[in-house]
Amino acid sequence: MAINPKKHEMPTQAPEKRILNYDEVALGYTAEIAIEEAKRCLNCKNKPCVAGCPVNIDIPNFIMKIKDGNFEDAYQSIAESSSLPAVCGRVCPQETQCEMKCTLGIKFEPVGIGRLERFVADWHNANVEASQDKPASNGHKVAVVGSGPSGLTCAGDLAKKGYQVTVFEALHTAGGVLVYGIPEFRLPKAIVAKEVEGLKNLGVEIETNVVIGKTLTIDELFDMGYEAVFIGSGAGLPKFMNIPGESLKGVYSANEFLTRINLMKAYKDNGSTPIQHSKHVAVVGGGNVAMDAARCAKRLGADVSVVYRRTEAELPARREEVEHAMEEGINFLFLTNPVSISGDDKGFVNKITCLKMQLSEPDESGRARPVEIPGSEFDIEVDSVIMSLGTSPNPLIKNTTAGLETQKWGGIIVEEETGLTSREGVYAGGDAVTGAATVILAMGAGKTAANAIDKKLSAK
Repeated sequence: MAINPKKHEMPTQAPEKRILNYDEVALGYTAEIAIEEAKRCLNCKNKPCVAGCPVNIDIPNFIMKIKDGNFEDAYQSIAESSSLPAVCGRVCPQETQCEMKCTLGIKFEPVGIGRLERFVADWHNANVEASQDKPASNGHKVAVVGSGPSGLTCAGDLAKKGYQVTVFEALHTAGGVLVYGIPEFRLPKAIVAKEVEGLKNLGVEIETNVVIGKTLTIDELFDMGYEAVFIGSGAGLPKFMNIPGESLKGVYSANEFLTRINLMKAYKDNGSTPIQHSKHVAVVGGGNVAMDAARCAKRLGADVSVVYRRTEAELPARREEVEHAMEEGINFLFLTNPVSISGDDKGFVNKITCLKMQLSEPDESGRARPVEIPGSEFDIEVDSVIMSLGTSPNPLIKNTTAGLETQKWGGIIVEEETGLTSREGVYAGGDAVTGAATVILAMGAGKTAANAIDKKLSAK
């Protein structure tokens, strides 16, 4: 039978409709489409796609089960390696991981692995009543700092082995970046809540509104009887350009803007936090977070421009997110860099001044280096500017934990094979170690640390 050279399209809301709501944009495969897509898998013996997955899901195995119509078996196959399949199926950059390794992709489009993972997880959640027995306690206590993807993964893996795990979350809702950073139209919060509820069923305790380093310290956690601590506190400290005008009213970090929208529901009339409903918004940056901020601003009714100092080819955001943003009418100003922000006599933003750029020789990372074009200065009239320039770990834990070594930029230093830090009994993973990265890489770090903690404590 001839193989379809292209992966099956993901059904989506029409752009003119979706910019008026926060419902999920991608609608998901039907069972029929999923089976047809699964038939494209070559079921390679050497499984190159598995090597591209940070948590080593047996991808050909679960896809073959979809092909045979055994959707629950497919889910259980994924669940052996991943605790967040409904999340990963939506937000993981499969195109640069498992799908990039797909043998079919050498000649045709790779198998839609992420789309199939999402289908299986959604089918399970809609058709199977969760009934997970709490494992018998092994008598050991572990504390997890942060309830993002690395913390949830570490907590879940340890709970399944009988550990008494408590997750300490600084915000009032568990989920970390999954709830405050990723918009509802990409990742419905009900999915994250369901995953958190599954951990609670395993016996994991979640304490919200606890800021480690202020409410409690790492030392105090050990004094409370915890035998190991995993730090998965993410990278929530925003970066700015340090240009004139960044302190004006209407200038947001992407973190603040998205937290107000996603966690605090500022887009609703009865939202619990205010947000400026602007007419013209500039989003500075080109990553996934920039796309999320731009698309949220669009849904608030603004005319939105993404300002990026390199070309479209260098955009670090997922291609799918860029395409969705373009479909939704968001403007892209490439080879453009802000140099100042101006305001009115009341301190509100009214314009951003930019220079045109050109690409010169590659920088130290190998990327083409943007260089200013003299005399190319121009203004954009805006009433809000959202800075999406990346994030780094909050220094609070570092500053309150003796003996915890970090990189100059704030990332916690760990042993790659175990996640162990320079402090005995303290492990770390995810964005707190790497800086802002992907959900699946954070999950992989959580699994690594959970295995190392289990090996250490079970030997006592």
